Amino acid sequence: MGPRAFSKGSNHAKVAPMSDTPAPDQPAAVTHAAVRPAELAAYLAARMCHDFISPASAIVSGIDLLEDPSAQDMREEALSLIATSARKLADLLQFSRVAFGASASAETFDVRELEKLVRGVFAHMRAELEWKVEATSVNKPAARALLNLAQMAGAALPTGGTAHIRAVQEAGAVAIAAEAVGPRARLRPEVLRGLQGEPLGEGLHGQWVQGYYVHLFLQDAGGRVFVDVSEERVVFAATAPI
Repeated sequence: MGPRAFSKGSNHAKVAPMSDTPAPDQPAAVTHAAVRPAELAAYLAARMCHDFISPASAIVSGIDLLEDPSAQDMREEALSLIATSARKLADLLQFSRVAFGASASAETFDVRELEKLVRGVFAHMRAELEWKVEATSVNKPAARALLNLAQMAGAALPTGGTAHIRAVQEAGAVAIAAEAVGPRARLRPEVLRGLQGEPLGEGLHGQWVQGYYVHLFLQDAGGRVFVDVSEERVVFAATAPI
């Protein structure tokens, strides 16, 4: 199940494998100026704050309702809002700690724990999750790729569908595929630019920076990332050396 170089057609978008050496008889890839580390850190921090602010604000709103003497008839609704939002915030924090952070000193990750993190995030998405990862443990680059590509697959299904997450170990690498299938599956242009290692240009920083981050850490690990977009289907694929 190794990722392949997807063909480019009228209805397809392609991310080429990350390599400094062009294929025979092919033009050299365009080299883009790297984003400064401080700028990348700021974009990642803004992305995470954006994810956290919604449930945090909902918790505050629920507390305000509880403290409002004129809204005591809404006590049950307020408690439900607080509980739901607190779970979402905790799920996002635990996910982000591994997907974007150093996650203490861990260099290998139990796939069962990664699945738990991904299911926590999907509990607050419209998309369904199908997790079929054969490996029992993976290294840090593969773990980050699994989490980020899974979240990106879920985000590609704004009105629902199924994200199929698969990974196997083969030929000294972990091969990962995250396939988003649904009636309105889509990929934002800025996500594609990020995965290609391109500067943002126009679009949403929070959408772009996740793709760019995946591009960077897989490139640093000697891996590759691909994406294929067709009608009602987006496939993210990556390889990470073991």
